[in-house]
Amino acid sequence: MDIAPIYILLIAFILDSLLGDPRWMPHLIVLFGKAISKGEKFLNNDPYRSLKGSLLVVVLVTASYVTPYFLLGWLSGLNLIVADICAVVLLFYCLANRTLIKEGKAVFYTLNDAGLEAGRKRLSWIVGRDTSKLNEQQIRTATLETLSENLSDGVIAPLFYYFILGVPGALAYKMINTLDSMIGYKSDRYQSFGMFAAKLDDVANYIPARVTAILMLVVTVKLKGLSFLFREGKKHASPNAGYPEAALAYILNCQFGGPNEYQGKLVNKPYIGSKQRLLTDRDLKTAVYVNWASGVLFILGYCIIFYLMYDTLL
Repeated sequence: MDIAPIYILLIAFILDSLLGDPRWMPHLIVLFGKAISKGEKFLNNDPYRSLKGSLLVVVLVTASYVTPYFLLGWLSGLNLIVADICAVVLLFYCLANRTLIKEGKAVFYTLNDAGLEAGRKRLSWIVGRDTSKLNEQQIRTATLETLSENLSDGVIAPLFYYFILGVPGALAYKMINTLDSMIGYKSDRYQSFGMFAAKLDDVANYIPARVTAILMLVVTVKLKGLSFLFREGKKHASPNAGYPEAALAYILNCQFGGPNEYQGKLVNKPYIGSKQRLLTDRDLKTAVYVNWASGVLFILGYCIIFYLMYDTLL
């Protein structure tokens, strides 16, 4: 039985858990960002902005899948150990749970130790909304929302596409997600150019977001929250982000959402949940547990399904 896909997954997840995104190590997603930035600067001009934005997405997503596909195939013909090491490193680049949790903790700790203004500034590092007018409750709310939403984007979704399409699939997903984060905004500059990137990200995250939300309820033994999850999750403007947020709101028995400013514009986001209560460090600890446990549970499920499928084929 070839267990390479399993140990590649386990080693990559362990590396992410231990290292996160070390500053001394060049990061592949930074390269993705540079490619997107150069492509955007070259193509984002009249006429045919929408068409050119779509072309950029197709080229970069295809390249992010095809390049590792042939690279790993070529390395496998030379040396399987080298190929597996390369696969581990590439999958490691796709995962971001330790960094996500580290940044979430940093916001809470900064808010507690250095005060409101420092907390606002620290939060601005990880969210797109305007943080300059947020109070302490809103800062904690935004942090927990980010932890839940990015559990899908940064952990479960890459693992989901690894399960389906291997390392090239995980990298193609990360390119889609990076494109959306850079050009998928509804602003004058990106409204037309980034429309296809935003739509593709919505499609790519449709299943992973809902899988993530269900995993969150499973690891906290709160499956009674399924009806809440699917009722409240669809309130979000995004077709996907609301589901992990709704899951965490149910787990914490709190309220997420509400009006926020993005790039100087007030966005009246609907509330998810109705329990208005003060969020505390205990809620952060719960969210951190949920993130780690959900990732571990997904990997366990992957290993079981991989074994059963392989055994059936035999």
